[in-house]
Amino acid sequence: MTRTIVNPADGKVVTTVESSTIEQTDAAIARAAEAQREWARLAPADRGRMLRRFADAVDGAVEELAALEVRNSGHPITQARWEAAHVRDVLEYYSASPERLFGRQIPVAGGLDVTFQEPLGVVGVITPWNFPMTIASWGFAPALAAGNAVVLKPADWTPLTSLRLGELALTAGLPEGLFQVVPGAGSVVGERFVTNETVRKVVFTGSTEVGKRIMAGCAEQVKRVTLELGGKSANIVFADADLERAAATAPYGVFENAGQDCCARSRILVERSVYDRFMELLEPAVANVRVGDPNDESTEMGPLVAREHLDRVRSFVPDDADVAFRGSAPTGDGFWFAPTVLTPARDARTARDEIFGPVVSVFPFDDEADAVGFANASRFGLSGSIWTRDLSRGIRVARAVESGNLSVNSHSSVRYSTPFGGFKQSGLGRELGPDAPLAFTETKNVFLAVD
Repeated sequence: MTRTIVNPADGKVVTTVESSTIEQTDAAIARAAEAQREWARLAPADRGRMLRRFADAVDGAVEELAALEVRNSGHPITQARWEAAHVRDVLEYYSASPERLFGRQIPVAGGLDVTFQEPLGVVGVITPWNFPMTIASWGFAPALAAGNAVVLKPADWTPLTSLRLGELALTAGLPEGLFQVVPGAGSVVGERFVTNETVRKVVFTGSTEVGKRIMAGCAEQVKRVTLELGGKSANIVFADADLERAAATAPYGVFENAGQDCCARSRILVERSVYDRFMELLEPAVANVRVGDPNDESTEMGPLVAREHLDRVRSFVPDDADVAFRGSAPTGDGFWFAPTVLTPARDARTARDEIFGPVVSVFPFDDEADAVGFANASRFGLSGSIWTRDLSRGIRVARAVESGNLSVNSHSSVRYSTPFGGFKQSGLGRELGPDAPLAFTETKNVFLAVD
């Protein structure tokens, strides 16, 4: 069985990709288990050196990977270059980890007590279609650094850059079978990661609904999981904020990657006394978002990933319901949707559910307590922003908002050197940051009796 890959910008066929069977998935897992045993026995310095070679191979292929992502995912070329370079940077960052997976010596009576961080074995990584390269690296880089093997299942719609990364790993000298990319249906490959006992951990990024099923399936074997799921993040703008800057940057907090971002600040909460002024500033900012050909260096937003997803996003805005204003987008071939600003009621579907497209809802709030209460009135808690000139308020609100990744006076969410993950139904566990490799290890305690 094959999967047809379509260019989102024009709807034309790019290529076809063979989907793996259960038998092929099992074979890949078995190869990974064999390779992992040898990998774990390597000196930490040698593992780090090989990861740096992998990073160098990615660095040499940045333009190739970026062009591939443009054709497969519709990402603007400048964004796609950043994504490819990010994969390189993540590999470089975690290449230092093998020599820094420290255990501890714990004072006890009667002897010496020490701990070791042992690799889990084989890790199954299931990635989404919105950021195929970057999110894949968040799983495979720290897992490999910790001494594990990785079998990666890319999303059906966007497998091409992951497949190329698998080739680059071999080119860089990683052992055969250590890092494999296995394309195929989630109901086949992804499900087998859950049920195959050789896979000791599943890392999943995607919808909350699928994440719940994976978590339930892994419970059967008490298999470890890391889940990065949905979001409905709030961008809170107080009256004392730099309104011009807050309004100018707000579109980029939600429309980057055409809103196909779990961190998208898709709810803008504005203090009532400055609401009208903020909306006056927001309209031209939205109109100025450059939507167009992903190969154009000036493009800031491309198309949605697939026609099926375009239809889903459209379903949230039937008959222009609650539309305050829109930006512009190309017409004709391709899966285009213009940046759209809504002013719905707080209990509307668009205020509650993750749209995962270039649609943002704006709401007035009365005071700090009202802003925090509404920001937290969601089953999600992944990201968010707070705009204020009052440092105390910025810290106070950041502590009060139930979210894993918050920015004050910016829209920054992800750095490879800091932890990333969500509260509530936005996920379980943390990725990135200095401690990520520990999530791919077991702590072993050893007591040595001393006479």
